Amino acid sequence: MRRRPEASTVVVAAMIVLGGAGAAYGQSLTPFRNEAQAQRYCPGDVVVWLDFAKGIYYAKSQKRYGRGFEGSFVCRAEARSSGYRRSLLGLR
Repeated sequence: MRRRPEASTVVVAAMIVLGGAGAAYGQSLTPFRNEAQAQRYCPGDVVVWLDFAKGIYYAKSQKRYGRGFEGSFVCRAEARSSGYRRSLLGLR
């Protein structure tokens, strides 16, 4: 006799297939190890430091720009379209 899957299992599987649970961010990011690489990739955009753990990005004028182990340099437009928000820490 074959067991029927539970309702919660079916709902979670449907969400993954439809993209509701798996796609939290819209566009994929192109992370870079240093600022110069990112600037060459997006010459018409501002380069920001993206903190993956916190889900925020820092501008060059902010203290935490380029710091931390869980981050990377990316184009600001890509960060915004992927759902990351700017940090208000240190802005004047």
